[in-house]
Amino acid sequence: MKHLFEELGNVLARGEEAVLVTVIASSGSTPRGAGSRMLVRGDGSIRGTIGGGAVEYRAIQLAMDAMREKVSYTKGFNLTKNEVSDIGMVCGGRVTVYFQYVSPKDEEFRELCLRIQDAFGRDEDSWLVMDISDETCWRMGIGNRREGWENLPGKPGIFGSRAGQWQAGGRSYYVEPLVQAGRVCIFGGGHVARELVPVLAHLGFRCVVMDDREEFASPRVFPEAEQIVVGDMERIGDYLAVGQRDYVCVMTRGHSFDYLVQRQMLVCRPRYLGVIGSRNKIAAVAEKLLQDGFTREEIEMCHMPVGTQIYAETPAEIAISIAGELIAVRAGHPDIGRHMDL
Repeated sequence: MKHLFEELGNVLARGEEAVLVTVIASSGSTPRGAGSRMLVRGDGSIRGTIGGGAVEYRAIQLAMDAMREKVSYTKGFNLTKNEVSDIGMVCGGRVTVYFQYVSPKDEEFRELCLRIQDAFGRDEDSWLVMDISDETCWRMGIGNRREGWENLPGKPGIFGSRAGQWQAGGRSYYVEPLVQAGRVCIFGGGHVARELVPVLAHLGFRCVVMDDREEFASPRVFPEAEQIVVGDMERIGDYLAVGQRDYVCVMTRGHSFDYLVQRQMLVCRPRYLGVIGSRNKIAAVAEKLLQDGFTREEIEMCHMPVGTQIYAETPAEIAISIAGELIAVRAGHPDIGRHMDL
């Protein structure tokens, strides 16, 4: 979403019009759910996707019509089994799509694009809020502490990590997570970390990499990382504050460093704590942590070995397995991937 709104801002700055296509509801088996978004430019080129296939093809045509007519509206796509078979798609179901015409003369929307970019640079929860009560003139805004909670319908605590529609004060709203607070703190800049950071960055996770060796923790090695830290692994708190909204991946160069990091991170109680390694190595580290006074319950809350069970072997495969686990936790399924039984 960050890159899409950045591109939309650039399009408007060039004096060009565009249509923002958003899936606001879906049911059944569909390629993409609510929150999928695509930008259609004046020349018919696109940025983003709402799932591909026949629905996306038709959506591009409708977006071009909306641009010519300078109007906004919703459109439902209902794919029955026969229709799915006829057009060669695997998925069936129903999606509701909103086509939002954006004029280059709309200074308010251009300003919104800048505020969205600013929100992505801050470690705080933000939601994109659209008043969909009148489909011809929907309004869009940001809800967060900086922008003001009054932009959100109801109490902000009811919103989580998924898009949805809400009713409040006699009006209808579509609310979608824009930024979820919390970074992925990766300890150890080895082969797996080098594969993991680009994947996580592409998925919208903000990454911090820490190592005690400059050659393993540098912007050149991790250009996608938000922050690089070179420091003493025995004193992480001197360099980096890890909070309860953060995700932690421990993948240092050896048992002793993994133990040092995990011991400090257990005290921080992050949202996710994953440790790489064999079961024998993890069991040995767990035994030392028990001797340090940590309980079995605290240790078993860790994801060990890190990653979903896809029988990964190479660094790239392990990175994908870790990314899958982080996606599950971010989506509200924290128990996925907890393999250890002490």
